[in-house]
Amino acid sequence: MKPTDIHDLSRAKKRAIFLAVDTLLVPLSLYCAFALRYGSATPWIPVADSWVLFPVLTLWGAGIIWALRLHRIKLNAFDTHSMSNIGLAALLLAVSAILLSYMMDLFAPRSVPLLSGLFFYIFAISARLGGLALLRNLAERGGDRKPVAIYGAGAAGIQLAAALRQASEARPVFFIDDNPNLHGLMVAGLPVHGPDKLAKLIDARGIQQILLAVPSMPVERRHELISKLKVYDVEVQVLPSYIEMMSGKGLVQSLRTVAPDQLLGRDKVALDTPEIAKTYAGRVVMVTGAGGAIGSELCRQLLNCNPARIILFEQGEFQLYSIDQELQAEAKSMGIPIHAKLGSITNKERVAGVIAEEEVDIILHAAAYIHLPLVQDNEVEVARNNVIGTQVVAEAAAEAKLERFILVSTDKAVRPTNILGATKRMAELVVQDTQTRNRTTKFAMVRFGNVLGSSGSVLPLFQRQIARGGPVTVTHKDLTRFFMTIPEAARLVLLAGAYATGGDVFVLHMGEPQKIIDIAHRMITLSGLKVKDPVTGEGDI
Repeated sequence: MKPTDIHDLSRAKKRAIFLAVDTLLVPLSLYCAFALRYGSATPWIPVADSWVLFPVLTLWGAGIIWALRLHRIKLNAFDTHSMSNIGLAALLLAVSAILLSYMMDLFAPRSVPLLSGLFFYIFAISARLGGLALLRNLAERGGDRKPVAIYGAGAAGIQLAAALRQASEARPVFFIDDNPNLHGLMVAGLPVHGPDKLAKLIDARGIQQILLAVPSMPVERRHELISKLKVYDVEVQVLPSYIEMMSGKGLVQSLRTVAPDQLLGRDKVALDTPEIAKTYAGRVVMVTGAGGAIGSELCRQLLNCNPARIILFEQGEFQLYSIDQELQAEAKSMGIPIHAKLGSITNKERVAGVIAEEEVDIILHAAAYIHLPLVQDNEVEVARNNVIGTQVVAEAAAEAKLERFILVSTDKAVRPTNILGATKRMAELVVQDTQTRNRTTKFAMVRFGNVLGSSGSVLPLFQRQIARGGPVTVTHKDLTRFFMTIPEAARLVLLAGAYATGGDVFVLHMGEPQKIIDIAHRMITLSGLKVKDPVTGEGDI
């Protein structure tokens, strides 16, 4: 069972489960009260004399539980107020049992109703604590939550630990605190250790991040502590002080990373189809430009398609090393070989050699020069890479009689107005021409809009400008572009490969075009800042 299976239940179903459990606890509590009073696990005779009390009190108890909204208590927010409500319900059940016994002239000791209320209180709280422990255990065993250590077991650290328990990104493992009186204690359900044990604990518990939660610490002491923590091979982040959070100081230095899909101006496109997995399962897939933003995301998503192996083809040594290191561990656990191959797409012998050596079935051609300012100033080299390189790879695919060849293109290829668009349009013509002369291999093209978050998009540039405090630069206030996210772009390539019949051009419907200046405004706002008013001068960026 996964924690998501429980969390994905509708609110009505969760409440129905809580109501059913609490209602069943009413007759169970009454039975335990009889058993304790008579000192027997099978008090059948006294129970038989008062059997009518069980169904009546159960129905009445369900009404009390509903009225006091016990079934609406959220497990993750279970606190003393919730315990007080359960205590009130237990008291009302005990009083109700006494009144019902007198009204129906039942033979039952007066201690039984009181004991039944006590048992209900214990059972109801235990059920919730047990459910909470189960959820936490499932969350810790499943998912990809990053294990983190919290430095500081004070109020801020406790609140941070509680917040992280609700998050899907990180999992608090233990506290580190300088106070020796806290060492060895459990605080907020986590053990507290001294700083001298940190190195050993990081290795033993696989800690990836240390969160410094001592907002009242002097700045000098904080810097000194951060310097000490930096010696460990983990990321260190600092929780801002309350004064900093209230005043906004230091906000630019701790900006939230803006998720690309927050800037789309539309809902994310759902591109999950079973045809994708079927197309690539058991195939040898070669990704050119595997170290780029699109190429690397293609490789990540291909792992879920169960290919026979993935060939990473890249001319940049560091980019190839980075994506190879990132994928190897996960690929190994899934039994999918990853082979990294250095080479240029303009080198026909190298391309053909890799295809033959690895027995490639499908090529996803993402290698290209795409940075507009650099492309404009290096048009000959860009044409050689984007056009001639595409011709080399396409012809090699045709000669090897591969199943599919998918070209990653751009919407700038439609009536091109710059070097990038022109070279990409020529690359499309090369692929279409190759298709007319080769029927075995299915050739297709995918046209993207601007891919937010890729190395050639405005997103990284705007984020750097905002981090510096501005200004954010836009070429023209009326300039518009279609936008999509990296996962959408990569998924569309895989989808094109699944649906390709030969010579196809695939385009993602991306809604209405977005103004670049609106994207800039949205990024500034999502970063917690304000756009400066040119008239009044009020604002940040």
